[in-house]
Amino acid sequence: MLMRTDPFRDLDRLTEAVFGTSSRPAVMPMDAYRADDMFLVHLDLPGVDVDSIDLTVERNVLTVHAERKPSVADNAERVVAERTYGVFSRQLFLGDTLDTESLTADYDAGVLTIKIPVAEQAKPRKVEIGAGSGRKEISR
Repeated sequence: MLMRTDPFRDLDRLTEAVFGTSSRPAVMPMDAYRADDMFLVHLDLPGVDVDSIDLTVERNVLTVHAERKPSVADNAERVVAERTYGVFSRQLFLGDTLDTESLTADYDAGVLTIKIPVAEQAKPRKVEIGAGSGRKEISR
């Protein structure tokens, strides 16, 4: 269904172990699961304008780009600045069992929901078993 790769994960773990902090914030937390014949992905994007979200699919790679802009004026004095701003990106490597041509997306209450149908050839099917007498020869 979904192949997870993150080339920087080991580096982040090492940095966190040495310095006690993560080197990069989790800016697009994600849940992904299969429900019946649909594969769903939920990405948290609070404070992101829907017009700044860009989804692209190339072969079996889904890329999500989003931008969160600061809500304070440039001349304002910041007292606390813990929220991250800027352009964020995440790639999901999708398996061949998903129908990326029929992918849909919806953005509501800061959550981007991506729905990808399971391809027909990947759906379970029942195979009929014939009951016959004797043995059939298969010719090639």
